[in-house]
Amino acid sequence: MLTHIQIRDFAIVDELTLDLSTGMTALTGETGAGKSILVDALGLVLGDRADSTTVRHGAERAEISARFDISREAEARAWLESQDLDTEECLIRRVIARDGKSRAWINGSAVTLQSLKSLGEMLVDIHGQHAHQSLLRREVQRRILDDYADHPERLAAMARDHGTWQKAARRLAELSEDGEARAARRDLLRFQTDELRALDLAEGELERIEEEHGRLAHAGRLLEMAETAYQGLYEADGSAESVVGRFCTDIEHLQSLDSRLAEPRELLAAAQIQIREAADWLRRYADGMDMDPARLNFLESRLAAVQDLARKHRVDPTALPRLLETLETELGRLEEGGENLEALTRAVEQALQTCLRQAAELSDARRRAAERLSEAVTQAMQALGMEGGRFACSVEDDGRGQPSAHGMDRVEFLVSANPGQPLQPLAKVASGGELSRISLAIQMIAAHALPIATLVFDEVDTGIGGGVAEVVGRQLRSLGGHRQVLCVTHLPQVAAQAHRHLQVKKHKGKDHTTTRIRSLADEHRVQELARMLGGVEITEQSLAHAREMITRAATS
Repeated sequence: MLTHIQIRDFAIVDELTLDLSTGMTALTGETGAGKSILVDALGLVLGDRADSTTVRHGAERAEISARFDISREAEARAWLESQDLDTEECLIRRVIARDGKSRAWINGSAVTLQSLKSLGEMLVDIHGQHAHQSLLRREVQRRILDDYADHPERLAAMARDHGTWQKAARRLAELSEDGEARAARRDLLRFQTDELRALDLAEGELERIEEEHGRLAHAGRLLEMAETAYQGLYEADGSAESVVGRFCTDIEHLQSLDSRLAEPRELLAAAQIQIREAADWLRRYADGMDMDPARLNFLESRLAAVQDLARKHRVDPTALPRLLETLETELGRLEEGGENLEALTRAVEQALQTCLRQAAELSDARRRAAERLSEAVTQAMQALGMEGGRFACSVEDDGRGQPSAHGMDRVEFLVSANPGQPLQPLAKVASGGELSRISLAIQMIAAHALPIATLVFDEVDTGIGGGVAEVVGRQLRSLGGHRQVLCVTHLPQVAAQAHRHLQVKKHKGKDHTTTRIRSLADEHRVQELARMLGGVEITEQSLAHAREMITRAATS
């Protein structure tokens, strides 16, 4: 549900902030005031394309932010989680520069326009003269029919059986590869695994070999360093140990003259001990130095063998043990494939037949539900002023010959907006007003079926009036009991039914024109409805009529 929207420097809006709530919200205003600006801004923040005309004159960029409560929108939360985005909230921000370029963020992370559209289709459905009409998409039409039919167990069984069949079919395809190719691959794997087994490289062995090889290869330098250091520290005339010892003795003799010399004497005595220990360690190191040419040759040969196999398989040398495991697993599958092929073929056929039966039962259930949905939506269309209008939910074989996770049906909504016109796909309805009302009729019947929490109707009442307008208003109010409904309208019969009323008004300054939106309550709302009823001059009669409409809507 949309809870907050902020707009800056968009079209003729300099700055606008709105907090929104559940139920039905009406947006009204005089012609030309910019009633659809909020809808246009919402479309942009949800992925509609933008150009430089989007930015308010004199500004460098337009910025739109929208916050959504997704605590009850599992599909949107799952999408955010799949994108490694925060799922605690949903904050979308879009910035359009003067040159038409734009950037977008979801929960603080930069995203592509396609990602914005994907998420937007789960959050808001906009009906009217604009894009974002998810009811035109066949997958949404199928989902509405399935939810209207209320058979989630059947859908789950279809998806489960399809998954079982596909898994078995993929396994069969692997085992059914060309015999010669399989044999050649098996022979190659046997040769490669034999080579790797013969190498017998253990985990961590390479690091140990490289360390030992480095030590033996430089044994001469190491021995020379140890002996030289030992001589300089302890053995040679003027060694570090003897020099430090002499200074230590001299200071000790003078300590009686100045007690402060006790500290450096102790430090030198400690240094003399450490020098002796270091010299002793170096002597033992030199005595134990292993000058083993044979061992060095073995290590060099071992390293060369490891490097050769690593280059051959194009892997890091340390990955050779894991490579052996991988190749052995693949070889095992190939060697056992012949035994399992016949049994797996039977399993695939059985899984397919189960899938086909499940798809046939699902199709029957969909056709029964489609008849009920067609009749109900047709009645709703006619109640909305489309006399002679018809609706049909078509369920036909999709022609692919094999089931999908959703069955084998192509679900399509067909409509005839006027008497005598043939049924045609909903996507081909020419009139935006007709499409809005047809969509509204579907929404009224299948409100519980739509997963989208926020519905926007832009000029849904175009071309209607009187009693039909009141019916539209009532139905929108009823729909607001299930969803958040935003309705741009010019009819007082519709606006009076809203739980909340927003007024759009244009303000003309000396240098520029801006649009403001304010929330109306009590007498201000009565004044707005009276204006819509009576035009320029607001009379006591129109005010009384407006109050009556609001009271009747609240109590009906």
